[in-house]
Amino acid sequence: MDKTIKEQLVELADADYQKFSAALLPTIDNVIGVRLPELRKLAKTIAKGDWRAYLEHADSDYFEEVMLQGMVLGYVKTDPEEILHYIADFIPKIDNWSVCDSFCTGLKFTLKNKKQMWEFIVPYLLSDKEYEIRFAVVMMLNFFIEEAYINRILQLLDKVRHEGYYVKMAVSWALSMCYVKLPAVTIDYLRTNTLDDFTYNKALQKITESYRVDPESKKMIRGMKRNRKNMSLI
Repeated sequence: MDKTIKEQLVELADADYQKFSAALLPTIDNVIGVRLPELRKLAKTIAKGDWRAYLEHADSDYFEEVMLQGMVLGYVKTDPEEILHYIADFIPKIDNWSVCDSFCTGLKFTLKNKKQMWEFIVPYLLSDKEYEIRFAVVMMLNFFIEEAYINRILQLLDKVRHEGYYVKMAVSWALSMCYVKLPAVTIDYLRTNTLDDFTYNKALQKITESYRVDPESKKMIRGMKRNRKNMSLI
């Protein structure tokens, strides 16, 4: 008798990795400890079979079960309309940064369907849910930081208003990548932005941590830091 997906995941669990992985995910407590290469291998196998039936009946009890569903969506071959339907169904299941970011990275079909994906992700920036906003921001930083989209990205990121830590960190990360790839337009934005202090200063910090930014530019960026009291998140 074939083993269920859950049974396969439990067999693949690594106790040491479970401790390591769980420590990185303080917002959840359902990690069993399956390494990402094992999950990807399983996801590729599922994507080659009846992946629609799998997604329809997939359990979401464990972190790895949700991660696996997201990975499968990155590997399936179908038309953009159908994949966007499944993505929309999956997004509410995201409840941590790891699933969010791995899921976004895997959506390579975006590269050939940028207009459709852009129109799909932008409304999520207006969500009141932390990981729905993070999904949109991480998609932008993965696939859209280029001349054609940079001004729209900066304008939209500047309007994000959510107190969630993982939203603020995603926005700061995205802005740092904007600077690394398109410094001239991004520095102009950073001098006139309306970001909260935490997000703004984190963006500057991430820029100065990049090996792709030269020392002189890092010195300039450090000089732009806001120094205000009561920045409780720092």
